[in-house]
Amino acid sequence: MEIIPNWHPLLVHFTIALYVISALLFALAYFVVKNGWQEKFTGAAYINLWLGALISLLTVAAGIYAYNTVGHDAPSHLAMTDHRNWALVTAVFLWVLAIWSVFSYRAGKTVGLLFVVAMLMGSGLLGITGLKGGEIVYRYGLGVMSLPKVEGEGHSHSHEEGKGHGSNVAPVDHDDSGTEPHSHEDEASHGHEEPKTDDGHDHDH
Repeated sequence: MEIIPNWHPLLVHFTIALYVISALLFALAYFVVKNGWQEKFTGAAYINLWLGALISLLTVAAGIYAYNTVGHDAPSHLAMTDHRNWALVTAVFLWVLAIWSVFSYRAGKTVGLLFVVAMLMGSGLLGITGLKGGEIVYRYGLGVMSLPKVEGEGHSHSHEEGKGHGSNVAPVDHDDSGTEPHSHEDEASHGHEEPKTDDGHDHDH
């Protein structure tokens, strides 16, 4: 688990897959499939929804842990917070649907149009949340070990190593005054031991 800093990346894909498959099965059962297959599709949809709801509890917990422990700067902190907020809204929305489905199933009620539309909306929320989660990984590079550590005296943060400091990652102009990162346990890896130049940077050009 040295490469994967927490369990969130492992759990989140199961959550997304189960919820989306559930929504598709509900939609197929309501709009397309008829006769005996409709009941089978609906039963499979229920199972996927309930499993997704259970695993999402762990996914959210792991995500909150990652939010508070993964090292980051000010720009990526904003992206992390945005992703967290979308994730919490989406999770609660889908948990409500899962609870609703349990009561409907136990009462022997058929799946209605409102529930199917709500499930499709939940899948849309998942898509937005997943997009924002992917952005903090692929745009800001959080929680990944994408670059080798450059060894050498006085060269702790060179631009040969930091090709990822372009437009696709957090800006190198780190003005962290007044900002308290959630986790900088490994500050040595940031290469800030060297004295700063007049413009506040220790990057070699």
